[in-house]
Amino acid sequence: MENTDILISGAGIAGPALAYWLRRHGFTPTVVERAPAPRPGGQAVDLRGAGRTVVERMGLLDQARALSVDQRGLGLVDRRGRLTARMPVELFEGEGIVSEIEILRGDLADLLHRATADDVEYRYGDTVTALAEDADGVTVTFENAPARRFSLVIGADGLHSVVRRLAFGPGGDHYRPLGGYHAWFTVRDPRIDLDGWFLMYNAPGGLVAGARPGRLPGEVKASLGFRCAPLVHDRHDTAAQQRLLTERFAGAGWEVDRLLAGMREADDFAFDSFGQIHLERYSRGRVALLGDAGYSPSPLTGLGTSLGLVGAYLLAGELASARGDHRTAYARYEDLMRPYVTRAQELPPGGLHGYAPDSALMIRLRAASMRWMGRWPLRAIMAAQFAKAGDIDLPDYTPAHA
Repeated sequence: MENTDILISGAGIAGPALAYWLRRHGFTPTVVERAPAPRPGGQAVDLRGAGRTVVERMGLLDQARALSVDQRGLGLVDRRGRLTARMPVELFEGEGIVSEIEILRGDLADLLHRATADDVEYRYGDTVTALAEDADGVTVTFENAPARRFSLVIGADGLHSVVRRLAFGPGGDHYRPLGGYHAWFTVRDPRIDLDGWFLMYNAPGGLVAGARPGRLPGEVKASLGFRCAPLVHDRHDTAAQQRLLTERFAGAGWEVDRLLAGMREADDFAFDSFGQIHLERYSRGRVALLGDAGYSPSPLTGLGTSLGLVGAYLLAGELASARGDHRTAYARYEDLMRPYVTRAQELPPGGLHGYAPDSALMIRLRAASMRWMGRWPLRAIMAAQFAKAGDIDLPDYTPAHA
């Protein structure tokens, strides 16, 4: 492949990770991102299993540990804030719902960006609007920048991927809703005492509120989720989304009113549905998909970060092994990644119903099941769920250029 230029759409976690490995293998990646600048903050994500191994092979694991958020584990609370069950970090050797290394999404993205900024071109405040593929490459049209030629295009632009829509067609056939919605945002309220725990509260009607410590004093990473049939809503209308959450959660109990008040002041509010992406193939022609764009497992699994990091490592390594022959590389990437994705997309026991029970009785049963997670037979079932993060043998690619 004479043209080593590869466009990556998306500068979250998977995109910069791919850029890192492509540069190590001698390619010339360019990353385009719709946001005007790197996005700070965000919720905590897990570094576990094979995803942690990839970060270790990048030589960034110690830096990631230094940025990790100190959390004691997951605790369930009742309406008055009393703990009804808890799962300490140590229970599953640091691989449980709250893992040994929890890092804010923005901190991990920044770490990957800094590791690539010196030799990777980043274009913020722009997005892909058209792809025209021919035998020698892809002409990419941008919203703002002039059109450019690339040998390959990789979509790492999330659940609502523009590249997936352009290359694969409308996403309705690829997106599988799971029956609910969730929001996440940062609240700065020292009155919410978490004592180092990720606290989760369930209310009847399929309502879930979560609060976990941030990295800074007085910073709370909040989440609100609920079960319902698909809604007709504008993904970009933040005010309408916050009104919806206020109506559904008003008077729900625990610290929810404080979370709602903080939500209206948050500068990082995000709202989306619970869903997964299922595709027959992760590539089409010269275009391939990576991370949530190609195989989102949904936040319920806790494996989205691992899939993005592992996918980036495999895709770059296979392109290098095939010396740029994208057909061979994409097929091998698919063969290696598909079994890992299939297992990662299996929802935890109970799925969304287990996460957001309908009734007071089911909420009590959820707490009881968590209290038994450290005992047979639930321990074995949950250990198998958590082990999925490491359920892949990563090839040892030797970079052509260090």
